[in-house]
Order: sequence, then C-alpha cells, then structure tokens
Amino acid sequence: MSLRPLARGDAEAWREARRRSAAWLVRWDATVPPGGSTRPASYGALVRRMNRQAREGTTFPFAIEVDGDFAGQVTVNNVVRGSAQFASVGYWIDQRFAGRGVMPRAVAMTIDHCFGPLGLHRVEVAIRPENTNSLRVVEKLGIPEVGYAPRFLHIDGDWRDHRLYAITAEDVPGGLVARYEQTLAG
Repeated sequence: MSLRPLARGDAEAWREARRRSAAWLVRWDATVPPGGSTRPASYGALVRRMNRQAREGTTFPFAIEVDGDFAGQVTVNNVVRGSAQFASVGYWIDQRFAGRGVMPRAVAMTIDHCFGPLGLHRVEVAIRPENTNSLRVVEKLGIPEVGYAPRFLHIDGDWRDHRLYAITAEDVPGGLVARYEQTLAG
C-alpha cells in the first residue's frame, strides 16, 4: 500500500472506484448545503481546486494505491497555521478494498506526514456516530475521542452530528505507523 498526491491522471480510476462504491459511500459523502457554493463539476475541476489549495498550504489530497491499483483517497484539509498548527483528515475507500487494513495504514501514514513534513501539531478526524467502518479506523489507530459536534457537517443531504477524534505529535513520538504496527504485532 502506498500514498501519493492525487493527480489528474487518476480520473478514470477515481471515477470507477466512486461508481463501484456509490451505494456504499453515499451515506457518508459531504453534500452542499442550501445556499452553499457549488461543488466542482468534474474530476478535473476537483483536482485543480485541490492542487491550488495544496499550493496555498490548506489542503493536501492523497491517492491510496494497493498493488498499483487506485483504492481510495485521504485528504488533509482545513490546515490552520499560526499558534494552532492543526488540520482535519477525511477519507474514503473503494468498497473492494475495505476490511483489509488499508485505511488504518493510510490514515496513519497521512498523520505521520502531517506531524513530519507539514509540521503540524494536532490532527482531527470527524466521524458520524453510525459510521462503524470509519469508527473502527480510529479505534485501530488508538486515536482518542475528544468531543461531540451536533449538526457538524452537511452529509448525505442534511446537517449531521459527528464524533470528534484528535491526536497530537506528542501522542506518537515514534510515529503513528510505528505504533499501529506494534499493535498488529501483538
């Protein structure tokens, strides 16, 4: 499994993964609230927007690959600098790769990148209470729950409550991947 920047060349594989997993993902996908700005109309527009945001240092989208196949996406977003030095992480996976330990490793790698090259101090993950698959990711990684946010994000057509999880660089001085691998080793 590997991570790399999301690229325009991922368009066909990205679209196919989203199409194949649409029914599985729709309950967890962000939607535009009434009066909100529209979402990018195409994959190309999405990548252009995210690449611009990456140059600005506010968003960093990563493609997940498993044995060379596109498997999903992890995005570092809402990067805040100054005295805060934190960001949020969101993710989705093609259903055919679910349950194989891909997403916990991808999230751990992303968080290590946040604490290393990006120089962030804290990373947050917001998860709908009924999203048991996503809750399992933070559980496997040992990321503690820090709060509850009513009507936090517009998901699947309405404002949805989320459980909030957070981890700081001090929590994983040797890196989250290393800690995760230790738990797998028993």
